[in-house]
Amino acid sequence: MPQKACIEYMPLMAYIADMDYLLQTPAQLAKHLPSLRNARHLTQAQLGMLVGLNQTRIAKIEADPQRVSFGQLFKILSALGVQVQLLTNEADSEPKTPPDAADW
Repeated sequence: MPQKACIEYMPLMAYIADMDYLLQTPAQLAKHLPSLRNARHLTQAQLGMLVGLNQTRIAKIEADPQRVSFGQLFKILSALGVQVQLLTNEADSEPKTPPDAADW
């Protein structure tokens, strides 16, 4: 019979100060994913339970973030209390309204 897990954790702000990182490569993300998980005091297995993946899959994603779908990545980041912000390289650009999904 499968075991049910109960994971309790404090809000991320109780552990760390605001952190903003500009990530430009999967290798940079690979360094941050375990740190973010550890800041939440979660094991790979516990994070996996939160997002519906097994521990082995979480380990593979942390080792090589290129192997993850956007959907899985957003689930993981959300479970870790991380928001994603898209930025342009233009120094003086104003925030823009995102295009409709049909325009992609």
